[in-house]
Amino acid sequence: MKVLLLGAGGFIGVNLAERLLADGIHETVAIDIQEEKISEISHNSALKYLHLDISKDEAEVDKLVAESDVVVDLVAFANPSLYVEDPVGVYDLNFTQNLKVVDQCRRHKKRLIQFSTCEVYGITAAKAFGLDSRDHPIPFIEDETPLIMGPVKNHRWIYACAKQLLERVLHAYGIRDDFHYSIIRPFNFIGPRIDYLPSEAGGGNPRVFSHFMNALLYGTPMKLVDGGRNYRAYTYIDDAVDCMVRIIDNPNNICDKQIYNIGTPENETTIAEFARLMKQIFDEEFKQPGDPDPQIISVSAEEFYGKGYEDCDRRIPNVDKARSHLNWRSKHDLRSTIYHTMKYFVNKHRVKQTAKTA
Repeated sequence: MKVLLLGAGGFIGVNLAERLLADGIHETVAIDIQEEKISEISHNSALKYLHLDISKDEAEVDKLVAESDVVVDLVAFANPSLYVEDPVGVYDLNFTQNLKVVDQCRRHKKRLIQFSTCEVYGITAAKAFGLDSRDHPIPFIEDETPLIMGPVKNHRWIYACAKQLLERVLHAYGIRDDFHYSIIRPFNFIGPRIDYLPSEAGGGNPRVFSHFMNALLYGTPMKLVDGGRNYRAYTYIDDAVDCMVRIIDNPNNICDKQIYNIGTPENETTIAEFARLMKQIFDEEFKQPGDPDPQIISVSAEEFYGKGYEDCDRRIPNVDKARSHLNWRSKHDLRSTIYHTMKYFVNKHRVKQTAKTA
């Protein structure tokens, strides 16, 4: 099978490409405008990598779509700071530009695997009705749960709305044109190559793991937005990729016109608990003399992200569909997920420190 990966240079894309190459049964073509992460695997002669932008290189991308068997679209701005700083740019890439890929796949009659986000679920029904979601642990189910966004003034939701609208367009084309697609809603994947460390990249706002990892290595505060009271359920990237590959392979076409949550409900924790567990694991497994001992502090969402931000209070994935359709299970518990992700960044950091002193 010839697989075209769009946005292959990101965290999920590189790990997926690496797995496809290891399996050796798929011909993989990867495109992106970011090359830092994919450079780790681009030496593999089985990978064809092209520096292309879906918003500017439409003719070249269209030709690649026509030549593929399945298109995996990972192109996105997935950074909460951008949702607040550049909502129009976030909408343009996540909906307008991705819709062009949908049209290319429709025109060439190619199956599309579209990456969406668990953020399409928005806030929980409990929060919407003024209840405490800690007392109402209700999982999100792909084909049943209402999608509840915050008010328009909280333009952080423009990312989720753009992704949701793209899902609805795909569903409509599936009904009208028998268009074959699968939608993936990822729930908080972490693992090697996730984001970057702000102290090494000159600042910025990556995902929470990277902020906490940065604190453990460089001594910056472990900042808990609004006290870290909100919940997340973390999934190790290898487990997530295993599910993705099964969706690509699509046994007996079972994944056609389906939406899949990929997540690990057993790994749910508050952000505050996540910070404490990361610190505990680092101290037990990786800490060396002279390493910093960062403070854990609380900051407001507006202070951290800017005006117009609102957080998802709780995200529990129901993964019954992936389990029943694909016989998929996560293998890593929360501690294992954190440990293996942390090990990658610690090893990279130690190598850099050694090189500086050599």
